[in-house]
Amino acid sequence: MRLLFLVLLALVCLIQYPLWLGKGGWFKVWDLQKQMAAQRAVNDGMRARNAALDAEVHDLQTGTGALEERARSELGMMKDGEVFVQIVPGGTSTPVTAPTAAANRPASPPASNRATPASAAGNRPAPAQQPARR
Repeated sequence: MRLLFLVLLALVCLIQYPLWLGKGGWFKVWDLQKQMAAQRAVNDGMRARNAALDAEVHDLQTGTGALEERARSELGMMKDGEVFVQIVPGGTSTPVTAPTAAANRPASPPASNRATPASAAGNRPAPAQQPARR
């Protein structure tokens, strides 16, 4: 009787092995369900991203508001008559002053700093031209 019980127990264990640990067993199914849930989350994020991009493309094709916004933010463009105002955060010391008439004129360098052709070439005379040989 005891031998029969052990044989039946062994057969039950052999039948249960593929159910739990086999190729299509429960552990594999649970692992695949976790992977599928993670992939669904990624896909939902990508769907939302694609919908936003589709809306932006539609807006760029039909309206001018998004086009103007993009030109302003990415290219730094302004409309005629607008004034550019830049707000500098506190703690930085880069004051910007309005240009004056004197600043708009190009200043000529003093006579002592003016470059001559010889000094511009590093105080070297220009190389002499050699006649072409035939």
